[in-house]
Order: sequence, then C-alpha cells, then structure tokens
Amino acid sequence: MEKNIFLGMPFGSYLKSLLTWQNLLLAFIILPGLYLLGYRFYAGLGATTNLTQQQPWGIWIGFDMMTGIALAAGGFTVGAAVEIFNLKKFHAIERPAILTGFLGYLMAVFGLIADLGKPWNMVGIFQYNGTQSVLFEVAWCVALYTTVLFLEFSVPLFEWLKIERLYKPLKKSLLALTVLSVMFSTMHQSALGSLFIIAPGKLHPLWYSQMMFILFFVSAAIAGLCMVIVESAISHKVFSSRVDHHIDILGITIGLAKTASILLFAYAFLKLQAVIDNHALEFIGVGFHGKWWLVEMLVFIALPCGLLAFGSKRESLPIMRWGAAIGVLGIVVNRLNVSVIAWDWKSTNHYVPSLIEVWVSLTLVCIGVVMFRWIVLRMDILSVKHEA
Repeated sequence: MEKNIFLGMPFGSYLKSLLTWQNLLLAFIILPGLYLLGYRFYAGLGATTNLTQQQPWGIWIGFDMMTGIALAAGGFTVGAAVEIFNLKKFHAIERPAILTGFLGYLMAVFGLIADLGKPWNMVGIFQYNGTQSVLFEVAWCVALYTTVLFLEFSVPLFEWLKIERLYKPLKKSLLALTVLSVMFSTMHQSALGSLFIIAPGKLHPLWYSQMMFILFFVSAAIAGLCMVIVESAISHKVFSSRVDHHIDILGITIGLAKTASILLFAYAFLKLQAVIDNHALEFIGVGFHGKWWLVEMLVFIALPCGLLAFGSKRESLPIMRWGAAIGVLGIVVNRLNVSVIAWDWKSTNHYVPSLIEVWVSLTLVCIGVVMFRWIVLRMDILSVKHEA
C-alpha cells in the first residue's frame, strides 16, 4: 500500500517529484486560501465578505454551490446512460464522471459551510420537519446524493484497497445506486431553481420564470455532459499513462456532443418561452442587463450548441471540445447571473465579492483538482480494465 501511495518511488524521490511549477502554483493558491478560510470562521462573515442583509448570497452560493453542483451532474447523466439504459459505449467514462461528480459535490458542501453563519446548525435538517421549505428539500437531497456518490466511488476505492468483501456488494448494487442518484439529482437540481420563484421582484425579468426548476434541471444536464467532454480531453492529455488508448474517445465524445447540442437547442427555446411568459420582451437589449442577457443567449448557448452539432457531424474532436468548454463556461455565467448579477438588479449598491471570497472559491477548485489527480494516479479510474 505504501508503495502504491508513493507511486512506486522511495519517499525522498516522491517528494522531489512534487517540486513542479504546477504544484508550486497550486500551493501558492491553496495555502493562503486555507488560512483565509480559517480566518473567515474566526472573524465571521461580516469581516471577510461583502455580503449584506439585502445580498445574503454571494459567489460562495452562486459559484461554489449552484455552479459546482451543476458541473458535477455528469455523474448521474453518464451513470444513467450506462447502468439504466445499458449504453455500454460510455462505460469507459463512467468512473471519471462519478469521481468528478463526487468531488464537485464535496467542494460545494465545503463552500456552503463557509457561507453559513452558523454551519453547525446544518444538523437541523435531521432534527426538524421542514417539508414545506425548498431549502430543506435541497439540503436533504444534496446530503443523500453526496452519500450515493461516495458509495459509487467506493467501488474503485475498495478495489484499490483490495477489500473484496466490500467491493463486490457495491459493484452489484451500482444499478440501484444509479437509480437513487437520478432521483436525488432530479429533485435538488430543479429545487435550486425553485428557490428563486418566490422572489419575482428581486430577480431581473429576463432571468425570472415560473419554470425556473425546469431551466435549472435542463442546464444541469447540459453542464454535466459538457464537463465530461472537457474532463476527458484534459485527462487524456495529462494522464496519458493511465488511460486505456483503445477507448473510442471520438465515438464517446460524438455521443455526448450530440446529446448536449440537442439539450442546448431545447434550453434556448425554454429561455425564450420564459421571457415571453414573463412579459419581459421589452427588456431585451435594454441597459446592461438586457445586453448581457443577449450575450448569454448568443455566446454561451447558441455558439456552443452550433459548435457541438457541427463538430459531431464533422467528427472533429477539437471543435466539440471547444463547444463543450464554452458550454461549461455558459452554465457558470448563468448561475452567477441568476444568483448575483441579475439579483437585486434595481439596487444602486450592488454586491461585489471581496478578495477573500474569490480566493476561497479558487482554493476549493484547486483542492478538487489536486484530489482528482491524486486519485486518478493511484486508482483504476481512467482505464477499462475493470469489469464492464
């Protein structure tokens, strides 16, 4: 086990191998970020953030929580394709998608803990009956789905630890776990959008809709598919020694890109229908928010939709990967628009995140990257040696 942890190198050689510019950059971000995170719990939200009573949610919710959970949706989309719909072509990316989803939810939970004034009160969801609260449902589903993702990730974990008495039962229960993951994901991805339905006066009319729950769920599915394409592209380049190069990465990417382009096409029309239903056509192109809405629709929805469709038809990996990257960025933009930029849009003193908030968010992203790399270099994640 020790040999496996240190990648077959003596401890001294392993430490020397860590002295790379990438690791030094990550350390430069993570170490101060951990200090700032500790300082946030020592000094409180008021001393470390620009949050106010009028703007109680910032990027720790808009980016760490809402965006992180959306980008982690590849776990249930790919898992459902393989385990429920028996699309074995995507079996090779099931484990990376589940790992990305698990780490994404883990970092989102840490971001939520940082945002809560009294994080120890989180245990209240297990003590009190709040079934009429959307937040109560989100909290329960996130807790349960994170647990399901951990159990799914435990399959390669126990395989690596060579604990067969735990590995085999979990392997046999993957179908049941996938059904649970689809159920919990559908509930809380949509419920995150439902949080904004009760605030029609706060959210700009171009983003507000009575069907926010549908928009959030569809965009989460898009984010998950695009994130899997981006993650597979990076993994095949960075972890080439761990990848089984017999995998039909072109065929897998084409399948993901076609599905994502169809969902993006449908999502664009849902967004337009929401604007029409909200009688907000007059706001399009008017002022900063009206112009920024057009940027979101054209650059972050129409453009990746076209690139993914064109790339899949031409069987071009670079075009599909660029389309997926823009699609991922588009979901980030959408979540920040809804929770920060278009929120409380009439206020003259609009929220701008503090440097501590930005640094802590960046720290959580970097920790997720480090954990992903550590696991992939040791466990059977990127190959298809495991039984399909």
